[in-house]
Amino acid sequence: MLNYIWLSLLAFGIFYGLAYDISDIATNKYHNGDKIPCEIIVNQDGGKKALLNINFDELNSRFKTEYTTDLQIPITLKQAESNHSISLQLPEDKTSDKTGDLTAIKKNSGNENDINARITDMVKTSPGIYKAKLLFEKVQFLKMKSITNAAINYSKTAVDIALGLIGIMAFWLGIMKIAEKAGLVKVISRSVKPVTKWLFPEVPADHPAVAAMIMNISANMLGLGNAATPFGLKAMEELDKLNPEKGTATNAMCMFLAINTAGLTLVPATAIAIRAAQGSADPTIIIGASFFGALIATVTGISVAKLFESFNGGKLFSLTWLKTNYVRLLKSFALFFLLIAFFVFLSKIFLTGSGGGGIVVELIRAIAVLAIPLLIIGFVIYGAVKKVKLYEVFVEGAKEGFTIAVRIIPYLVAMLVAIGIFRASGGMDLLAKAVAPITNLIGMPAEVLPMALMRPLSGSASIGIMAELMSHYGPDSFIGVLSSTILGSTETTFYVLALYFGAINIRRTRHAVIAGVSADIAGILAAVFIVRLIFGLM
Repeated sequence: MLNYIWLSLLAFGIFYGLAYDISDIATNKYHNGDKIPCEIIVNQDGGKKALLNINFDELNSRFKTEYTTDLQIPITLKQAESNHSISLQLPEDKTSDKTGDLTAIKKNSGNENDINARITDMVKTSPGIYKAKLLFEKVQFLKMKSITNAAINYSKTAVDIALGLIGIMAFWLGIMKIAEKAGLVKVISRSVKPVTKWLFPEVPADHPAVAAMIMNISANMLGLGNAATPFGLKAMEELDKLNPEKGTATNAMCMFLAINTAGLTLVPATAIAIRAAQGSADPTIIIGASFFGALIATVTGISVAKLFESFNGGKLFSLTWLKTNYVRLLKSFALFFLLIAFFVFLSKIFLTGSGGGGIVVELIRAIAVLAIPLLIIGFVIYGAVKKVKLYEVFVEGAKEGFTIAVRIIPYLVAMLVAIGIFRASGGMDLLAKAVAPITNLIGMPAEVLPMALMRPLSGSASIGIMAELMSHYGPDSFIGVLSSTILGSTETTFYVLALYFGAINIRRTRHAVIAGVSADIAGILAAVFIVRLIFGLM
C-alpha cells in the first residue's frame, strides 16, 4: 500500500501544482507586465539616494494588499534616468500580513525580504522629483519552484535524520547487545509473556524481538524517542528473522507498528515544552487528555490489526467470516466502548493536571528523567555480574546500529520527498477544504484541521503549525489546547512506516497502513471529545 500512497502524493502534488501555476498564468494573477505609477524624490547628494513613493490604492487593487497609506521606500539609483533595476524592501508589519500577493513575488526573487523591480518612463516634474513607472519582476510557476525546492530540502532532511541516528543507534544497540549476551533479554521477555503472547502469537516468548519491542514501547511511553527508535529498528530486524516471506510484513510487524503509530505516551514532552515556551499558565494541563487520546488510538490500532489478522492473510471482510465471527465481533465492540467509558472517567477525574493527578504527573516526570541513566547502568552491571565482555560486546552491537542507520536513508528520502512535494503544491490545503464539512460535524475548529492532517505525514511540519496556532490564539485557548492534545495523541505514521519497513526492505505492508491510519483518526477524534469534555465545552 505504501507504493500507492507514495505514487499518489507525488503525482497529485506535481500535477496539482502545475495546474495551479497554469491557472495563475492564464489569469495573470501577479499582473506581469503591469506598470505601477510611482514618484521618485531624489536627494541632493549626487542623485544616488532617493525615496520611492507608491500609492497604496495602486497596490491594493492589483495585489490584494491591505495598505492604508502610501509606501515610501528608500532606494539607490544608479542614475536619474529610465530603465534600470532596483531592489525594494517592503516594510514589514508584525501584527498582520498586509502584503497579499506581494509575498509570493518576494519569494519568487529568492529573497523573502526584497522584490526585484525595474524603473521605467522617468519624467522630471520639478527639481529632484520624477514621475515614473515601476515594473515588478515576472512571476511564473511559483508552485513548481516550491515543489523543486521541497524535493531538494526534504532529501537533505531525510539524510540528516538518518545520519543523526547513527550515534544513537550505535549506542543503544551496543547496550542492547550487552543485555542479550547477559540473558537479560530472556528475563524481560518471560516477565510479560501473557501480554506478548496475545499481541504477537507467532513470536516465541523468549525471542530477542520481544524484549526489543518491550523496550521500544516502554521508551515511547516515557517520551524517550531517541531511545525508542533504535529498539524499534532492532525489533523489526529480529522479527524479519522469523519472516517466512521476505519483503512482506508479518502479523507481528503490523501489530508492532500499529502500537508504534498510535503514539501512546504518558508525558507528551514536546507539546508541553512548546506550550511552556508560548507562555501557557499550565503547560501540563494536556497530559490527561493526550494520554486518553493516545490510549484510544492504541486500542483502535490493536483492534484493527487483530481483526485483519483473523482474515485470510489480511484480506477484507467476507460474509462467511461475519457469519462465523459476529458474536466475537460484538463482544469486541462492547469491550472497546467499556474501555473508552473507563478512560473518559479516568482522564476527567484523575489526570487533569491538578489534585491527585498532579502527584501522578510528577512521578511520571521523575521516571522519564531517571529512566535512561538507570537503564544504562542497570544493563551494564547485570552484564558485568554475568561475566560478559562488556566493551567487546558493546562494540559488536554498535556496528549493527551503524549499518541499520545507513540502510534506511533511501526509504526516508522517498517518503519525505513525496510528503514535501504534496505539501508544497498546496495539496494539504485542498485536502483540508475537502474534509472540513466532516470535521465541523464533530466540533473540530477549521483552524486545527491542517495540523491534524499534517500530523501523520510530518512531525516537524505539524509542530510548526501547532506553534503558529498557539502564537495566534494563545496556548490556553480551546484551539491551543486541542492542537497540543492532538500532537500528544498521535504519531507521524508514514514516517514511522517508512523508517521501520525500510530498515528490513519490506515492500508489501499488508494491513499496517490501515491500522496506523485508523489509530490516527481515532486519536484525533478522541482528542476533540476529551478536550471538550474536560474543559466543559461538550
